Amino acid sequence: MAKLADNLDYNVATPEQEPILYVEPLASSKEWIKHNVIPTQEKTATYVKSLFPIFSWIYRYNWTWFVGDLVAGVTVGVVVVPQGMAYAKLAQLSPEFGLYSSFVGCALYFMFATSKDITIGPVAVMSTLMGNILNDVLPKLPEYKDQPWVIAGCLSLILGCIVTALGVLRLGFIVDFIPLPAIAAFMTGSALNIAMGQIPTLMGNNSVKAYNTRAPTYLVFGNFFKYIKHCNINAAVGLTALFLLYLIRWACSYSARRWPQREKVFFFISTLRTAFVILLYTLISWLVNRHHHSDPKFSILGTVPRGLKHMAVPTINSHILSAVAGKIPSAIIVLVIEHISISKSFGRINNYVINPNQELIAIGITNIFGPFFGAYPATGSFSRTAIKSKAGVRTPLAGVITAAIVIIAIYALPPVFYYISNALLAAVIIHAVGDLITAPKTLKMFWRISPFEFFIFWAGVLVSVFSSIDNGIYTSVATSAALLLFRIAKAKGKFIGMVKVYEHPAPLPSSTEAHDDTGNNMHSEGRNVFVSLDRSEGTNPSVRPVNPPSGIYIYRLNEGYLYPNAVHFTDHMVGEIMAQTRPGISNPYGSLGNRPWNDPGPRHKDESDVDPSLPLLRAIVLDFTGVSNVDITSIQNLVDVRKQLDRYANDIVSWHFAGIKSPWTRRALIAGGFGSSDSATRTVFSVANVGVVQDKDVAVKPSASDYDEEISVSSEDKQLQQRPRQREKPTVATSFDTLAIPVLSIDHPYFHIDLDEALKATELELGLK
Repeated sequence: MAKLADNLDYNVATPEQEPILYVEPLASSKEWIKHNVIPTQEKTATYVKSLFPIFSWIYRYNWTWFVGDLVAGVTVGVVVVPQGMAYAKLAQLSPEFGLYSSFVGCALYFMFATSKDITIGPVAVMSTLMGNILNDVLPKLPEYKDQPWVIAGCLSLILGCIVTALGVLRLGFIVDFIPLPAIAAFMTGSALNIAMGQIPTLMGNNSVKAYNTRAPTYLVFGNFFKYIKHCNINAAVGLTALFLLYLIRWACSYSARRWPQREKVFFFISTLRTAFVILLYTLISWLVNRHHHSDPKFSILGTVPRGLKHMAVPTINSHILSAVAGKIPSAIIVLVIEHISISKSFGRINNYVINPNQELIAIGITNIFGPFFGAYPATGSFSRTAIKSKAGVRTPLAGVITAAIVIIAIYALPPVFYYISNALLAAVIIHAVGDLITAPKTLKMFWRISPFEFFIFWAGVLVSVFSSIDNGIYTSVATSAALLLFRIAKAKGKFIGMVKVYEHPAPLPSSTEAHDDTGNNMHSEGRNVFVSLDRSEGTNPSVRPVNPPSGIYIYRLNEGYLYPNAVHFTDHMVGEIMAQTRPGISNPYGSLGNRPWNDPGPRHKDESDVDPSLPLLRAIVLDFTGVSNVDITSIQNLVDVRKQLDRYANDIVSWHFAGIKSPWTRRALIAGGFGSSDSATRTVFSVANVGVVQDKDVAVKPSASDYDEEISVSSEDKQLQQRPRQREKPTVATSFDTLAIPVLSIDHPYFHIDLDEALKATELELGLK
């Protein structure tokens, strides 16, 4: 401070100088509409540009990016071709429809993408849900029994329009209401459902007519053992293929740790394991079945038409719409949460931010145009996105390269597809969905963070296993929403007290040294902090907060003060205050007949029934630091409580508010009659120093961040106390007059910037200082 004074002369304002006053304009609905609803030309242009993110980076495209995109695109293309065909069978469609969906998803996404890693196409969960929908709907629409893709295309178009509308209207925040445990439960339950449904195909006993692989998971599991005697040679193909897939992955993982300098090589070997195993077993199938087309030795895929054979305008009519209407909510949830959760996850991993609204538009556009090419509903794939990310993708344009690989496969490889084993595809599916099952380590983390959400996870999984994926989704989302509402409704405030704290350099002294510490190591001034009186916030139990002065209560609201929790907050506050104070008059009702039936105590109240040692209620300070919003119900509740406590105290109780964050909250409180009174004037100002520089040698104007400091000014003594922050010694001599201006509006003396100011103002108002 002395060093700073050598070069800076502070001309502190004298009491005769007029203070610069500040009156906050009241929050206006007109202004809010103007700034938040009516778009400006600049906002409109920004919005339109945001619909096509490609224009923000395509002009910087270069050869380095192209090489990365080429490697990643080809790698994903090799994986998506067999996966697409396998997932189409989950959707109760022919294998080519999985290729169509893969092509459209990869070809269109790059224009609307904000994630470089995501690969849109057929996924296991959505395909399974699509298959379940077709199983439920086709009996009602027998005319489409031989053309199930018509229903799938119609549903895709409907879903695409809805999801696009959500994105255009910027409603992507809705996804944030679905928490991680609900997503994990949905993924795990779906993975178990899918894997169990593929085991009969893997083992070859799915040909039994009584065996319904679309039944609830537990029934499929039980029926597998019931019909296990019908397993055939397909089991040899499926089990060995599944074993080989896991063996290659394990070997590559081990080798990458053993020889880290060749980690990239082992990554690509592991990534291409699906293609390698399919090529190997397709060769074996060709050798075994090339002379047995009419009666193959084991189940094979059969004829896959060459080219885009199902390009057409999607069919939409009232019959299809009415049949699929009940399935739309669950389908939208699957489309949205899988894609958004994956894109956010890989955005965090690779250090970029995705736009959820734009991602919804990307999903929607893909599903709108997909049916014109024969595609069914598609969304982001976790496994292919992980592969794409690790392969070194640089931009979303890698999807175009993947689309090129898929279109080559559609036109050039159908003869090869003929010999692919169905048991092999079942092994591919089981291997792919195995990664969707939540790991035990993650479940342990769930339990340690929130036991309630741990049980929500298991509720979603169990309902998926014993009922259906749809019901599992609804269960996990509904229970998560119920928990959220319960936490909001049952939020409890805290009565708080003050603790004087000091800064101490590390390390802290030992218990013996602490007694010898003269305080030289602690900051000379210290500061006030406010903690709960019951020490439930985790503070050291040896530290005892100081209660506010007698008759003053400081109450902290830890959540938004809204209609679900307003009564809970105030009931707790009023109950504690009445238990710790005495009423202003012992018998406010007069005669026994005027006394309420539920008023406790003796039949006839007098002075002896009141504990005279208890204080009278004089003031309440509400800490609104954690309150982001209020509403009509909560403010009316606060008004009612004020009247109740005024009657109880037989006097006007002062209400002070600290830490109000929003002008709309201040407006609401003012409308409820809080913030000021006819006789009250502000007794304490929190002011900031925005000093004006005066030239000495060279005119140098300090920035507000250099010299601004919150200062408390008492109107009792009109003395300005200034504590400028010490900074590096200036190289030129300057001087400036302090210019202290209030931080908050001066016309609402009961609104304070923090609890320290609020408590001082309350004490001055009550004459305690």
